[in-house]
Amino acid sequence: MIKNITLKSYRIALMPAVVLFSAALLNFNTASAQTLPTVGTSAIVGSIDHIDIATTVQSPSNQVTPLQIICVFEYTEGDITSPQALPAAANGLLHVDQALNGLFTDLRKSGKFSGHALETLMITPPKGTIAAEKLLLIGLGNRNNFTPDLMINIGRVGMREALRLGVSSYSHASDLKDAGIDSPTGTVASNVIKGAVEAYETELYLKSKNLSDAKPITKITLLTGPPFFAPSGDAVKAFIQTYHAAVN
Repeated sequence: MIKNITLKSYRIALMPAVVLFSAALLNFNTASAQTLPTVGTSAIVGSIDHIDIATTVQSPSNQVTPLQIICVFEYTEGDITSPQALPAAANGLLHVDQALNGLFTDLRKSGKFSGHALETLMITPPKGTIAAEKLLLIGLGNRNNFTPDLMINIGRVGMREALRLGVSSYSHASDLKDAGIDSPTGTVASNVIKGAVEAYETELYLKSKNLSDAKPITKITLLTGPPFFAPSGDAVKAFIQTYHAAVN
């Protein structure tokens, strides 16, 4: 069963995440940086079942959305600040933790949210912290056991929670590299969408049998860092093309 927590006491001034996220470009040489998309760059790469699927360069702490999903491994000390993790300026998990005054780390370190595979926790952030109306944590389990196939089930869980909430759109951040996992960007992105589409089509089937009154989802946005915008978009576009070819 999903846990639900409303924050009232974790209020701080939100750090300018756009500035922090943009600063990640300093890690690249000038020539490379000029070719990378800037924060806020967004593109709709295709649609399935009347759902527009977009990729956007943005930190999850600063994405304006009814529901923001972030993915979380089981806690290990300093995992999102380790040398293997993305640097602070580009680390979306760290941005969320800072915006919530350390609550993200507190929940994980204390065991209140263990991060077991597919475990969920819904948070209602106070105004002035992160930009999303709701924040959903989805567990990834033990980092040493991670495989990209897990992201299909992560996509299913995210979609079903979005349908349960009755939102018309939501944003997803896999955050694997933020946590120090060198994952295959394109495979992860396409697997998330694959799982989300499968869950949505199950809901459409139930609606056809008068067994669901879920509201339609009209848009899914995958958040990326600047270097991962193109590979994420290309992989999802290829998945969408393959999907349409299979059903036509």
